[in-house]
Amino acid sequence: MSRKLFHSLVSINEVERILSRYIKLEPLGVEEKPVLEAYGRVLAEDIYSPIDHPPFDRSEVDGYAVKAEDTYGADEEHPAILIVKGSIKVGEKPGVEIRAGEAAEIATGAMIPRGANAVVMEEYTERRSGRVLVYRSAAPGENIAHAGSDIAVGDIVLRRGTVLEPKHIGLLSGLGLSTVKVYRAPRVSVFSTGDEVITPGGKLAEGKVYDVNSYLVVSTLRSMGVEAFYEGHLPDVEDIVRKRISEALEKSDVVVTSGGTSAGLGDMIYRVFDSLGKPGVVIHGLKVKPGKPTVIAVIDGKLAVGLPGFPLSSTMVFHRVVAPLIARLAGYRIGEEKTVKARFPYRMRVGKGRAWLIPVYLVEGRSGMLAYPVTTSSGAISPLGDADGYIHVDEKVELLEEGDEVIVRVFPGYKGASDPVIIGSHDMALPRILSAAGLLKNAKIISVGSLRGLYAAARGEADIAPTHLLDEESGEYNKPVLDKLGLSGKVALIRGYARIIGFIVPLNNPLGIRSFEDILAKKPRIINRNKGSGTRTFIDIGLRKAAEKLGVQLDPWKIPGYTYEVRTHTAVAAAVAQGRADIGVGIEAAARIYRLGFIPLGREILDFAVPRERLGKASVSKFASALREHAAEVFRNLPGYSILDDTGRIIA
Repeated sequence: MSRKLFHSLVSINEVERILSRYIKLEPLGVEEKPVLEAYGRVLAEDIYSPIDHPPFDRSEVDGYAVKAEDTYGADEEHPAILIVKGSIKVGEKPGVEIRAGEAAEIATGAMIPRGANAVVMEEYTERRSGRVLVYRSAAPGENIAHAGSDIAVGDIVLRRGTVLEPKHIGLLSGLGLSTVKVYRAPRVSVFSTGDEVITPGGKLAEGKVYDVNSYLVVSTLRSMGVEAFYEGHLPDVEDIVRKRISEALEKSDVVVTSGGTSAGLGDMIYRVFDSLGKPGVVIHGLKVKPGKPTVIAVIDGKLAVGLPGFPLSSTMVFHRVVAPLIARLAGYRIGEEKTVKARFPYRMRVGKGRAWLIPVYLVEGRSGMLAYPVTTSSGAISPLGDADGYIHVDEKVELLEEGDEVIVRVFPGYKGASDPVIIGSHDMALPRILSAAGLLKNAKIISVGSLRGLYAAARGEADIAPTHLLDEESGEYNKPVLDKLGLSGKVALIRGYARIIGFIVPLNNPLGIRSFEDILAKKPRIINRNKGSGTRTFIDIGLRKAAEKLGVQLDPWKIPGYTYEVRTHTAVAAAVAQGRADIGVGIEAAARIYRLGFIPLGREILDFAVPRERLGKASVSKFASALREHAAEVFRNLPGYSILDDTGRIIA
C-alpha cells in the first residue's frame, strides 16, 4: 500500500485562497421560509421595517391620559382635579378627545387619544364621582411610547448575513413579517473513521475510544443553521469507505470525516478523496499544532474535509478552519468573543432596588470600547435586532458613572466593533447608500438627532454623523453651525444631499395650511420633533419668523401639540394619518409612504460630520465614494431626495 508523506504544508491563512481556485465559497442559493421555521438560518436580504413600531402612540402604564399642563404643580396637598371623559381599552380606537381639564382612563398598551400628551400612573390618582384627583404632575410625553419611537418605517432592522436567533424571530414577527428569505442551508454529511472508534453508549473495550469528533462537528454545524447529518462509522476498508463517501457526495454539499488523514499505513482518506473526482486533494497538511494531518479536497465542485483523529486536533482545526469555510457556504462568518470589557459613556442612574439588564451598542472611541446603552421603552423590540449585547447591573448599584468599566455579555453572532459607527440624524436614504457601498452589514446606526451626532463625532465616538442644522442668521445648513459650536477644528464636513421638507397634512389639506403664519392664525394641532433634531430647529425658526411677520408675541407652549415630540419623520406622518395631529413638518418621502398631502417649504441639506483623523479611514472613504457614485440611483425610489454638485466632497 502506498504512503503519502507531508512535503508541502499550508498556512491556515492560505486555505481560503487556495480553495477559491477550485470552488466558490459563497452561499448556495436563496429560499423563502416561514419565520417560525427560520431559526438558525442566515438572512439573504436586508430587512427594512414595513411599519412604525409602535404603530401608534400608546400608554406604557395603567392610568389616565391627560394634558400635562393640567397637572403642573399637583401634589398630595393640592391635587389636580380632572373630569373623566371615559375609558380606553387595549386594541380599540379612542372615542374621546381630551380637552383642558379632562382625562380618560387608559390601560397599558392602549392608544393615546387626541389632545392628550401624557399619562399619569394609576398609583398617583384617586377616582371620585366622575372625576380623578391627580397627586403628581406629569411631563409632556411621560409614560407614552410614541409611534415610530422604537422603529420607523423604512429603518434597517436586520442585515443580510444575520444568523436568525430567537430574538430576531421575535423582532420579525413583531413587525408583522410571516416569511423571510434565507440562504439555503448547506447539507453536510459527517463520518467517523477508525476501527478503534465506537458509538457513545456502547461498552468501551480495550484499545477503543468513544466517538467525540463527529458528535462535536454535527452539533456545532447544527448550531450554525447547517443541515448536518451523522452518517455513521466508516471501517478501515478502503472500498467501503470510497462507496459510502461517494453516496454521501451525491446528496450533500460537504462531506466531513475524522481520522485516517495522516501518512500511516492505515490512513486512506486522502487516497479516497483523490479518487472520487477532480481536482481531488488540494491541501494535505497544515502548518498548525495541533491539527497538522488535515486533508481538504474539492470533488467535482463539492467540498470534502478530513479532520485529524485526535479530538483536540480535530476540534481546533474544525473551529479555526473548517467551520468558517462552511459558514461561507451558509452566508456568514463566525464570531468568537463571549464577553467584552468596555467603558460606560455617560452618567446614568440605575438601581432603585432592582438589577438592570441594559442592552448596549459597542462603539470604539478614542480611548477604547464604549458600551452605549440602547435607551428605549419597556415595550420596544429594536434591541432584539440592534444591540450587540447587554450589561447586568447589580441591584445594589445606584449609579453608573461616565468611564465606569462594564462587562458586556455579547449576543451570539457578535463579530466585534461596528464599522462605520453612525450617530446623528435619522434618514431614510442612509441605510440604502451604506448597502450600495457594501458597508451596511457591519455598520451601526444610532439615531439621536443632529446636535448630539455632532458632539459624538467631536468626541470620536462616531465615524460619521448625519446632520441638517439650519443657521438662522445665514440661512445655511451645517457649516455655520460647526463654527458657532467651536467644532470646526475637530470635525470635517462631507457634503451630503438635499431633501424636500414641508408640511405633512391629510389629503387635500382640509385646513388649508400653507405657511407657519397659518399655524399661528388657525391653531391646528401639530406634531413636533425632538429637541436637538434638525427638523425641530427648522420648526422653531419658522414659528419665530412667522410671529415676527404677524407682529404677535410667540408662546410656542400654547400651540396645540407643541409639547408632543417624536423622533422620526415617519412618526410625524403616522400622527397625521391616524388623526392625532392636523399637521407636522417632515420630508416628502415620509408623507408619500402614508399617502398623505405634502406642502413643500424648502430644501434642507443633510451633510455628514467626520472626526478629522478618520477622513482616511477605509469605511469613511467608501461612504464618501458611495455618495458620489450611488446616491442618485438610490434616490429614484425616494421622492424629495436629490444630489448636489459637490455631493461626497469635503466642504469644511
